[in-house]
Order: sequence, then C-alpha cells, then structure tokens
Amino acid sequence: MEPHSARRATFLTMAIFLLQPLAIGGWLALIPYTKAALELSKGELALALLGMPIALIPSLQIAGRILARSGPRRIFMVVLPIQAAAVMLPLVAFSGPSLFIALTALGAATGFLEVGINVYAGRLEKRAHLMIMNRCHGFWALGIMLGSAFIAIFASLSPWLTLGALAMVSAGFGVATAYALPRLGDVDDSKVPPRRAFRTLPKALVLVAVFMFFVTMTEGAMADWAAVYLAERLGDVEGRAGIAVTIFSAFMAGGRFAGDWLKRRLGAVSLARLTTGFAVAGILLLVLPLPLAVAYPAFAFVGFGISSAYPLGVSAIAALDDQYESANIAIMAMVALGGFLVGPPVIGFIAESFTLSAGLAALLPGLGLALWLTRWLRPVPKHSESVKIRERVV
Repeated sequence: MEPHSARRATFLTMAIFLLQPLAIGGWLALIPYTKAALELSKGELALALLGMPIALIPSLQIAGRILARSGPRRIFMVVLPIQAAAVMLPLVAFSGPSLFIALTALGAATGFLEVGINVYAGRLEKRAHLMIMNRCHGFWALGIMLGSAFIAIFASLSPWLTLGALAMVSAGFGVATAYALPRLGDVDDSKVPPRRAFRTLPKALVLVAVFMFFVTMTEGAMADWAAVYLAERLGDVEGRAGIAVTIFSAFMAGGRFAGDWLKRRLGAVSLARLTTGFAVAGILLLVLPLPLAVAYPAFAFVGFGISSAYPLGVSAIAALDDQYESANIAIMAMVALGGFLVGPPVIGFIAESFTLSAGLAALLPGLGLALWLTRWLRPVPKHSESVKIRERVV
C-alpha cells in the first residue's frame, strides 16, 4: 500500500472507531437515569443488563463468517443505522424485562460492528506495515467519552433529544466514513475457511482470549457501574454522575493514544503488565473506605489500566494467521466482549446481596490472573521469518 493511501485509510479507520461507540457512551451515562426511572433494584438492573451478552454470543459467531464473505465496509454501512435505532430502545423500556429486550437488540448490532472495526484495523496494520491498533482503540474510548460527556453536559435536556442526536451523528457520519474506506482483502464465498474444532485452536488464541475476558470484565464493570457508584455517593441520579464514565473513558483514550509509542519502547508484554497494574490499583482505591475525592483519580487509574489490553490482544491475534484472521478475531472478540457485558450483571448480583464496593472487589482475582497471562501478548510470527511492523507517521 502506498504511503498516501495508508495515511488516508488510517485516518478513516480512526474515524470509524470514534463514531461507532458514540451513542453507546451516551447510553452508559444514562444508566443511573434509567435505573431510577424504572425503579429497578441493583439485581433487577443486573438481570436487564444481561440482554447484551446474551445477544452478543450468536451475533459474534455469525459476524465472523459474514465478514469473511462481505468485508467490513458493507457491515458498517448496513449495521451502523441499525445500532443507532437500537440504542434508543432502552428509553422505550417500561420495566426490567422490556429493558432486557431492548439491550438484546443493541447487543446484536454492536457485536457485528465490534468484529468489523477490529478486522479492518488488523488488516490495515498487516497490509501497510503500520502500528495503529492502540490509537484506533483510543478513538473508540474517545467516542465513549464524548458520548457520556455530552449527556452529562446537557443533563437538563430530554434524554430522547441528547441520545437521539448522538445516534444520528454516529449513523450518518459513520456510513459516510465507511463508504470512503478502501477495500482491504474483502473475500468471496468460495474463500471462506472451513470451521475448526476447539482442540485445533492455537494455544495463544485461547490464552489471550482468557486475558481479554478478565480485563474487559473490568472495563464493562466501570462502564456500567461507575456512574451508579458515583450517583450513590453523591446522591445524584441525574446525568451529572456520568462524569465518572467521562473520566474513565478519557484516561482509557489517553492510554490508547500513547499505547503505540509505549509499545515501541516497552514491548507488548511490559506495557500490558504496567497498565494492568494500574487497573488493580484503581479498583483498590474504589473498594477501600477512602474519601469520595479519591474516587476521581481511581476512575482515571482504571481507565489507563485497561487501555492497552484490547488493542494488544487484537494485534497479537491478527498476527497468528491470515486464513483464519476474521474467525480468530471473532473468537477473541466474543470472549472479550463477553467479559465486558457479563461483568456488569455479575457485579450487580453481588452488589444486591452485599455492596457495590464488594462487587467491584470481585474483579481483583481476575485482574491478578490477567497479569500472569500478559506474556502471551507478544505477537507470534506466522512464518519462519518474522515481519517487522514499523510505525509510520500518519
């Protein structure tokens, strides 16, 4: 790929990473509002939040094969408007079960898009010999941050107005950006690789997926419960408590924007250990009996702490195999997003029986295991001669 074309493709890829989660960030900031409006307990909210992971598993399985046939660009153009419509459904909910159904629809759409953006970024890294995955996911975190910040800033306005505006921007600009993306290895039906048995999966794929599960469980817990945690401590059920999600997402974005630079200097394994250690420290600050002011840097610590895990995992998995590229990323994404979406209900069930702090403390053993598994994030070359990935200035 020519440098000019690679630079243009990189900018467009980062734009799609920003636009896809924009409305999702708005929904996350509105969780305390929805909980209060529907008069849900923590346990009832936890059950409703299960809608996304239940839809996610079949969605990701289907997405991997459809992407291999059609390519990510078509997925973006079709599914981004569907996600924009689905993100509004929680506002229609009138009970816990109806909220569950709404989130099921949202989870199904999100699964296709999550696999699509990661497959596209992984292909671009390999085709153009770039190192961009951390920055791409930095823009994803920035999208979450901007969406949640928009809700917090305009908390006095109707959620229908604010979330609807975010959904329209995400869909409209997202489709336009997807149309402008260059085609990167889109394949046809005849080249879709055969299915594999679980025992034939690469060991690195399985262990990286386990690492991702526990780190993204922490990410999901903070995304869904940070605003609730702050709302409880502030006594605020309006959008202002969404600042917790904004701080968390801002430092997650900052860590990802710096991630490619840090990866070049520290290596993937050392970077993963550094950031995962910050996540452990941040959770400890939240669960220990400390003043409220400590919660704000704690959100920042956890945001930076989970920032590099997903992009490091995608890069390591994308480097394993060209033939099963989409399938491998879909498997990792299924496990990782499963952690992201299963974590919040689990935290809710624990919080219902004990406290929200106890629920967050349950994340610590998984983060400890993730810290031990970081050594598997060193990309394994597909061939006897490794290909050196260099970072271009874009």
